Amino acid sequence: MAVADYPFSQPAALEPPDEWATLRDGCPVSRIRMASGDEALLLTRYDDVRAMLADPRFTHNLTQPDAARIADSESGGVFNEGGAAAGMTSGEGHVRWRRMMSRSFTAKRVNALRPRIEEIAHELIDEMEAAGAPANLGAAFGFPLPVFVICELLGVPADYRDRFAHWSDAMLNLTRYSQAELDIARRDFHEFMANHVRTKREKPGDDLLSELATIADAQDGRLSEPELIMTGQGLLVAGHETTANMIGKMVAMLLSDRARWERLLDERGLIPSAVEESLRFDANPGFGIPRYLSEPVEVAGETLPAGTTVITNLASANRDTCAFADAGDMVLDRRPNPHLAFGAGPHSCLGQALARVELQTVLGVLLDRLPGLALAVEPAELRRREGLVVGGLDELPVRW
Repeated sequence: MAVADYPFSQPAALEPPDEWATLRDGCPVSRIRMASGDEALLLTRYDDVRAMLADPRFTHNLTQPDAARIADSESGGVFNEGGAAAGMTSGEGHVRWRRMMSRSFTAKRVNALRPRIEEIAHELIDEMEAAGAPANLGAAFGFPLPVFVICELLGVPADYRDRFAHWSDAMLNLTRYSQAELDIARRDFHEFMANHVRTKREKPGDDLLSELATIADAQDGRLSEPELIMTGQGLLVAGHETTANMIGKMVAMLLSDRARWERLLDERGLIPSAVEESLRFDANPGFGIPRYLSEPVEVAGETLPAGTTVITNLASANRDTCAFADAGDMVLDRRPNPHLAFGAGPHSCLGQALARVELQTVLGVLLDRLPGLALAVEPAELRRREGLVVGGLDELPVRW
C-alpha cells in the first residue's frame, strides 16, 4: 500500500477525510508520511486508540534518535520536549507532577470561574454587537475569551495576549515557521514565563501559578523552577489555542444544521451533552497524539516493533461505528458519550474540566444573547487552519 501524506486533506472544514473510514474498515494500522518527511504508523480504531493511550509501553520519548520527527523543525514542535518536560511526562515524575497539579487545579477552582467566564462572554458580545454584523466570531469572541480566562487563572497580564497568540501558534504549527522563528519564539516564551514564575514566588497572588510556586508537599516536595515554567507554558498554550479553536468549531457545527441550534434554544438542559457531542463529532481536531514504542506491542493483530513512532487519530476513533451508534450523526442528547477528545488514561488532558466549563458557559451565553445567530457563509465555504496541531477554522463569519 502506498504511504499516505498525513494529516489527510478534508473535503470541507467540518467534514472528515474519507481515509478515516477506509482505514478503520480495512487497515487500522497504516503507514503515513508526516510534514517532516519521516514515516510513522497511524491508529484509527476506537479500541486500539484507547488501549494505546493507557499502555505505558507507548511513551513520550519522541526525542529518541530513531523517533520520527513530527515537524520539519529540529525542535520538533510541541511534542518533542526534553529537559524538565521529559521528567514531567513519563514514569514516576509524571505521577508526582500530576498529583501536585490535582491538589490545586481542582474542579472547585474551575467551577468558581464560571461567573467570570459569563461576564467576559457578555462583554465580548457587547463589543461584537456594537461593531455590527457580519462578524468573525473566532476573532471577536472565540479567541479572546479563553485568553482572558487562562491569564486570570495563571495571574498573567491579559495585555500580553497578542504575544501569547504568536507563541502558541509557533508551538502548535507544523509548517508555518522556520527553525529560526521557532527558536526565537521558544526563547521569548521561556524568558517571559521564567520571569513570571520568579515574580510569583517572590510576591504570590491568589492565582493557580502562585499556589503551585509556593506549596510544598511532604511526599512530593515542591515543583522546581523548570517544572513551574513548563507547567505555566503548557497551561497557557493549551488553555488558549485549543479551547479557542473548539469554541469556533462547536458553534460552526451547531449552526451548519439549523435544527441543532433551534433544538438547543428550546432545550437548554442539552447544553452539557451538546458540548460533549461537539467534542466527539469534531472532524477537524488536528494532528492526533504521537507516541514512541519502548518495546514490541501487538495492535490489531500486528506486532509493532520497539522504536516505532505511532500516531493515534482521536477523531477517527470518535467516529468508529463499533464504539458509537449513529457515529456519523451529531446526536445532541447522546448519553453515554465516552469520546476520546481529551485522551484517556494517566495522560488524559489535565485541563478538560476548564475546557468543559468554558464551552458550556459560552454556549449558554450565545444562545441567550444571540438566538438568531447564523453562519454568514455556506458551511462548505468555511476554511480550516492549515498546519495547526489542534485544528481550527481560519474564520467563522456570522450574522444575527
